[in-house]
Amino acid sequence: MVLTGAEIVIRCLQEEKVEYVFGYPGGSVLFIYDELFKQDKVRHVLVRHEQGAVHAADGYARSTEEVGVALVTSGPGVTNAVTGIATAYMDSIPMVIISGQVPTAYIGQDAFQEVDTVGITRPCVKHNFLVKDVRELAETVKKAFYLAKSGRPGPVLVDIPKDISAAKCEYAYPKAIAMRSYNPVIKGHQGQIKKAVQLLIEAKRPMIYAGGGVILSDAADKLAKLVRQLGFPVTNTLMGLGGYPATDKQFVGMLGMHGTYEANMAMQHCDVLLAVGARFDDRVIGNPEHFAEVPRKIIHIDIDPSSISKRVKVDVPIVGDVPEVLDDLAKLLAANGGHADEKALKGWWKQIDEWRGKDCLKYDRKSKIIKPQFVVEKLYEVTKGEAFVCSDVGQHQMWAAQYYKFDKPRRWMNSGGLGTMGFGLPAAMGVQLAHPGSPVACVTGEGSIQMCIQELSTCKQYRLPLKIVLLNNGYLGMVRQWQQLFHGNRYAESYVDALPDFVKLAESYGHVGLKVEKPGDVEGALKDAFKRKDDLVFLDFAIDPTENVYPMVQGGKGLTEMILSEEL
Repeated sequence: MVLTGAEIVIRCLQEEKVEYVFGYPGGSVLFIYDELFKQDKVRHVLVRHEQGAVHAADGYARSTEEVGVALVTSGPGVTNAVTGIATAYMDSIPMVIISGQVPTAYIGQDAFQEVDTVGITRPCVKHNFLVKDVRELAETVKKAFYLAKSGRPGPVLVDIPKDISAAKCEYAYPKAIAMRSYNPVIKGHQGQIKKAVQLLIEAKRPMIYAGGGVILSDAADKLAKLVRQLGFPVTNTLMGLGGYPATDKQFVGMLGMHGTYEANMAMQHCDVLLAVGARFDDRVIGNPEHFAEVPRKIIHIDIDPSSISKRVKVDVPIVGDVPEVLDDLAKLLAANGGHADEKALKGWWKQIDEWRGKDCLKYDRKSKIIKPQFVVEKLYEVTKGEAFVCSDVGQHQMWAAQYYKFDKPRRWMNSGGLGTMGFGLPAAMGVQLAHPGSPVACVTGEGSIQMCIQELSTCKQYRLPLKIVLLNNGYLGMVRQWQQLFHGNRYAESYVDALPDFVKLAESYGHVGLKVEKPGDVEGALKDAFKRKDDLVFLDFAIDPTENVYPMVQGGKGLTEMILSEEL
């Protein structure tokens, strides 16, 4: 079968059972768009900005077990996409980005809409390809999908010059792929697993610390089984929320910069720490030197060997796929009795319960001004904890993480590693397309929502009934909080004094807009919004502009050096 490069691209996407491609057309990808038009198996979603395309593909991937796919043109098309690519890279999200390129003969000639896509994206992709021969195209796409979803997932970019998409060759899609230089380790080393079991059984003050790797590897059920088998306390990172049920009594809350008092204290004072699919990020453990002041034995499970002992030296490294290693751990524990020191564990839980008694997430529930925490709590109640929640970046992101109790994996989508404002709305579009009929909420701030607000047009075109929960405090809230606490109340450029009327703006795009200004109206507005199954509802909540996110660990400080709310 002889096909053009453009036809090959579409056939490859069909072979990979791609449901949606998020993109924006341009000159160098017109042959590919022409072939998209001629078929109906792969659906294209036209966004309004290339950053939105990649974030939407990202949201689709995070909420499913599938690879997200984006299609952009050369030059400004691909540079607009770089922020979304870097976002996915930092959070290890499986994606394939197909970019157009100027004709092969023009590369390096400063041609119209030419950029060095491979060079620009190299630092923020798992791998990238520039296709120079149409005969290599099908195999390259197969490699891209294999790389994106195997091992530690990540975005892979395929750059296709326009002449390659027009050239012809015989088409055959590889059934399997083997790459000599790339062989992720799946099974954990049995000797290391035995050492880990011994440490867990001997532990007096154990702690389980689980990150996004648990969700990406679909290991949440196996983690829950192990945690209950051991009876240990467990904490999740921001990226790991939903990896263990938040309503379970063994869950001590999120840890880190805005984690709970009990999670941070337990993390700091444990004597044996089991880290699962996490990377000891600076926002998680604070200052590594402070963290090392308390001696502890650390077991670290991760599929990426470069993540182990990167920031914190570990005692028992286990390289392997998280579910495989957890299975082996559980079996070996059962064979060895499966219990730690029960007397010591009882005392440890007593100490944790004392820390819990701080009630570090309390806030003024009698306020006559809407408190953001109250909005998130009501969002949780109204949706019964079943919503897919996407957030942008800032105070609203932390309040969503603290007050929405995620009991299931793949329900919480946020930009954790890169901290990308503008992520929430397009990511929610991808989630809604992946889960039609399910409640999808975008929790955002008045700064973040304006970064990609043009995607309200995409929502209208594809009739996406998202619920936008805008926590509007009139400031770049997290910037203002830091300026208040660490910069002498000098609010340099953090006040947003020319905000649009968001209700009218939403209505101008053909959606429903609601302004909510009183605490007594919060629950009713949310109920009304979620009853509108076919409408995008933009809820503009006027919240307390002085409210800060607590607890808080200042950058460079240790986990136990938390700033608690003024009431504590």
